[in-house]
Amino acid sequence: MSREIQRKFEDYAYVLDYLAHGKMGGSRPAFKTEPLIQLIGENFFTLLEATPRSGVLVSLHERVYIGKDLPRDKISHISGRVSYDDLSSTAKGELPIVVEDIIRINEEQFVKFFNFAQPITQRMHSLELIPGIGKKYTWTILGAREKKSFESFDDIKNRTGLPDPVKLITKRILEELSEAEPKYRLFTRAS
Repeated sequence: MSREIQRKFEDYAYVLDYLAHGKMGGSRPAFKTEPLIQLIGENFFTLLEATPRSGVLVSLHERVYIGKDLPRDKISHISGRVSYDDLSSTAKGELPIVVEDIIRINEEQFVKFFNFAQPITQRMHSLELIPGIGKKYTWTILGAREKKSFESFDDIKNRTGLPDPVKLITKRILEELSEAEPKYRLFTRAS
């Protein structure tokens, strides 16, 4: 079993928004607001809110350590998980860009998905859950990977004619994050 599957918590996350004065409409009185950071975890795409350390500045898309094994240099504490609807408009706007970056950085992991994805039911393959991949592309992908495992996103595109796999996976992850209770999860973890 891989380390990502065994771990329950994220070690690193990317900054989606820095709210210097906290969130409006929250349960805290206005005079007690504190800075808040909205984040997305790099392994399970967990949406989180955290409080930065005093005097620390973070920038959008910055990768920060949020794990439990080492001291955190930028994050004081994790407030908890949040839903897509709890994200600020800035965070929602940055989300597709950051998700795409995470996918590109972890290309090997996502190419492995194309190499080992299995059927969900007798009539549906997990590849079909990715927007833009229907039955025809699924059969093309399965046939190509049977001959030789895929080595990169470019290899997938070149051998199957599939449009940009990164964009398609990004769309699927955004669907999983924005739906209240997705029936199937390929890349995210339930709350």
